[in-house]
Amino acid sequence: MSEVTEATAEQARSIRVMVVDDHPMWRDAVARDLAAAGYDVVATAGDGPQAVRRAQAVGPHVLVLDLNLPGMPGVQVCKELVGADPGLRVLVLSASGEHADVLEAVKSGATGYLLKSASTEELCDAVRRTAAGDPVFTPGLAGLVLGEYRRLASDPAPAAPDEPKAPQLTDRETEVLRLVAKGLSYKQIAERLVISHRTVQNHVQNTLGKLQLHNRVELVRYAIERGLDDV
Repeated sequence: MSEVTEATAEQARSIRVMVVDDHPMWRDAVARDLAAAGYDVVATAGDGPQAVRRAQAVGPHVLVLDLNLPGMPGVQVCKELVGADPGLRVLVLSASGEHADVLEAVKSGATGYLLKSASTEELCDAVRRTAAGDPVFTPGLAGLVLGEYRRLASDPAPAAPDEPKAPQLTDRETEVLRLVAKGLSYKQIAERLVISHRTVQNHVQNTLGKLQLHNRVELVRYAIERGLDDV
């Protein structure tokens, strides 16, 4: 095993994953593939209420979630769990590539959206990147989400005379935020700014805290609303 592969496997072992799908054969296959890649698959679930209960009990880092679930739709599962634990990352794994489904999932708190036509390698890589906080989308869907955020950002916001003063970001935090809004990964930002990957993560986490946002998707929308992606 190469040094890179060993490092990747070690990283995977530290990531707790839960798989939610109502088809037992598919659910078991995904869980088996992720476990074979080294991930710590802590639980599976076959319906919405069961997913919420088990996720709250086992505390996964990443939830691999189907949208079409009995008992409670996947978007509601996502809303409840991310609302209770903003640190939870949700990767939707769905057969649907419908724009409405993708946008609803992201607005519910999903970090990424992958179609079930993805390969095992693509799935395993998506889980790793999702755990790191990167937005992961099947090619073609990322542009859709970014376009929707641009549209929302162009809509006039309601007047808020009592709105508190915006938090002050450092120059470096603002610089990192601009690059995040342009769609660069943490690794690419680190290379661009000649800093470590960990330092980039720290800047992003500090910015999320200051802005009271929950994930990188919300951060991108915040930056686009203020035109930082065009700088």
